[in-house]
Amino acid sequence: MQRFASFREFYPFYLGEHAHAVSRRLHFIGSCGVLVLLGVALWHRNAWWLLAALVCGYGFAWVGHFFFEKNRPATFRHPLYSFMGDWVMFKDILTGRIRF
Repeated sequence: MQRFASFREFYPFYLGEHAHAVSRRLHFIGSCGVLVLLGVALWHRNAWWLLAALVCGYGFAWVGHFFFEKNRPATFRHPLYSFMGDWVMFKDILTGRIRF
């Protein structure tokens, strides 16, 4: 297992694991779904929607990895950095730094 001293060191590796455009799009769609479902959970004051958010986010991402990237999600080896990477990549796609 590769070790990283910081998130700054990890993020280029993370992006390399998301080279396929369809995978990035699936991650982005899943993250949008997470935000919507978090809003629904707050609106309805029902924590079950948080489970739906988790399934949505990871479901879309893992389809991207298993069917398009043909790799194992970094979540299994680097859960915190991977979670952070999802949201930084989401921001980078929104700002145009990374192609959607």
